[in-house]
Amino acid sequence: MSGFVSKAIGLALLLLPTHLLAQEKTNSIVIVADSRNLTGLTAWWVNVYNESHFYFALLTMVTIPLAGAILGGVADLLMRQIGIDLKSRTLREN
Repeated sequence: MSGFVSKAIGLALLLLPTHLLAQEKTNSIVIVADSRNLTGLTAWWVNVYNESHFYFALLTMVTIPLAGAILGGVADLLMRQIGIDLKSRTLREN
């Protein structure tokens, strides 16, 4: 019976909300990036991050696919220049 009681007490302590436990309230954490030694585009990017995480996330979601499309286009152009044809899908097996 004592095993059941100790397990029930342990489970109750794990499931108690934190405001019922003897914990001090903590202040919110502020997450910022250090922009003191940055200039140009890098400084602008860090300042957008520091001012609004929402705008930073939107800008990142637009920039990453755009950069991928540009780099993919450049890679396709270079492969065409060296003779790799990605448009035809014929397999040459012996």
